[in-house]
Amino acid sequence: MSALGRPASAAAPWRAGNSARLLENGEAYFPAAFAAIDAAAREILLETFIWFEDEVGWELHRRLLEAAQRGVRVEVLVDGYGSPGFTPQFLQPLLEAGVRLRVFDHRPRRFGVRLHVFRRMHRKLLVVDGRRAFIGGINYAADHLAHYGPGAKQDYAVELEGPIVADVHSFVECALATHGIGHPWRPQPKIEVPQAGDARIMFLPRDNDHRSTSIEHEYRRAIRAARRELMLANAYFFPGYGFLRDLRQAARRGVRVTLIVQGEPDTPIALTAARVLYAHLLDAGISVHEYCERPFHGKVAYVDDEWCTVGSSNLDPLSLSLNLEANIFIHDRAFVDDLRTRLQALIRQHCRAVDRASVPRQRFWQPLTRPLLFHCLRRFPDWASRLPAPPPRTALMHPPEAPGPEKS
Repeated sequence: MSALGRPASAAAPWRAGNSARLLENGEAYFPAAFAAIDAAAREILLETFIWFEDEVGWELHRRLLEAAQRGVRVEVLVDGYGSPGFTPQFLQPLLEAGVRLRVFDHRPRRFGVRLHVFRRMHRKLLVVDGRRAFIGGINYAADHLAHYGPGAKQDYAVELEGPIVADVHSFVECALATHGIGHPWRPQPKIEVPQAGDARIMFLPRDNDHRSTSIEHEYRRAIRAARRELMLANAYFFPGYGFLRDLRQAARRGVRVTLIVQGEPDTPIALTAARVLYAHLLDAGISVHEYCERPFHGKVAYVDDEWCTVGSSNLDPLSLSLNLEANIFIHDRAFVDDLRTRLQALIRQHCRAVDRASVPRQRFWQPLTRPLLFHCLRRFPDWASRLPAPPPRTALMHPPEAPGPEKS
C-alpha cells in the first residue's frame, strides 16, 4: 500500500467499499441533492454555511417542507453569519411542519452588522436516510448557477454511498445534538451501510478542539508523499510557512506542482494575499494559474493517480485555524482521473498563467517587510479570535408564538 493510502490517524479511518461521484457547480449538485431529499423516507440531516431566500433557497425550502409534511425527520444547521436571517414567511412554514432549524452562533447585530465574524460553521453536508451523503463547497444559493451572471461561482461537491456515509451521519448527528466548537465526535458509526463501490474514503472534520489541524495535516502528508504530480485548486490560498515549504520541496524533487487560484475574486483581498506568495512559489518551479472566467470557489486537490480531496476548507487562516470545516479524502483512480480532467480543462480554457516576468520586482526593503506582512496576515484571525467574546453556540428556532430561541 502506498503512503497516500494510509490513515492520517487512528481517529480518522479510511473506509473501503464506497462510490463517489464528482458534482461540478450547482447545475450538477442541486438536482442530485434535491432528488435525494425528495426520495427521503426517514431522515434528512443538513448543514450549510449559506441558505439564501433566492430561487435555490426557496426550492430547498419547498422540498424540505414536503419531506417534513410526509413524516420525514428534518434537521438543519445553518451559520449565523453566512445565513444572516430568514423572513417570517420563509421560516414559519418550516417550523410549523416540524423542521428543526438551528442557527450556529446566533448573535444580535449592531447597526445591521455582526461584529464577531470569526469561527464560522463553514461546513456543507447533507445526509439522507443514512444511505447517501453529499459534501463539498456548494451553498444553497443562486450564485452557484451559471445563469446568475459574472458573479456565478465555480465549485465542486461529491455524492457518496457506502460505509463512509455512516461516518458522516454520526458526525452530523453529534453536531446537531451539541452546541460547540469541539463536540465529542468519534468515528464510531451507529448504523450499518452496505458497500457500494471500490473507493477508499476518509471523512475528516476540523474544529477548534482536538481536530484543529486535521485537514491541513492530511494535505501536507499527501504533498510530502507526492511522486509525480500535484494540483491544488483553492479559492482562498494563503497557508502557513510549513505548508508552503512542503509545496516548494515537492517541486524541487521533481513533482509537477500546479496551483489554481481566483483571478476574478468575489473577495478582492483573496487575490491580493495569494499574489504576495507568487514569487516565492514560482522561484521553486511551481506553476500558478489564475481562473478568470468567474469567481473560483472550489476547495479541491489531487496527488498522482490515487489521492484527492473535496470539501469546504480553503487554504487560508480562517479555514485552517478558525472555521468549522469538513473535507472528504478519496483514494480512487477513476475519481482522481475525473477531477484531473476537469481541472486541466479549466486551465486550458479559462485560466491565465502567471510567469515570473509578470510579478513585480521586489524593492530593497521588501525582503524584510514581506515576512512581517505575511506573519501578520496569517495570524490576524487567530489574534482577533482571542478578543473577549462568549463561546459560539447554536440556537434552536421556534415558531413565532412559542418562546425561544432555546439554547442547545
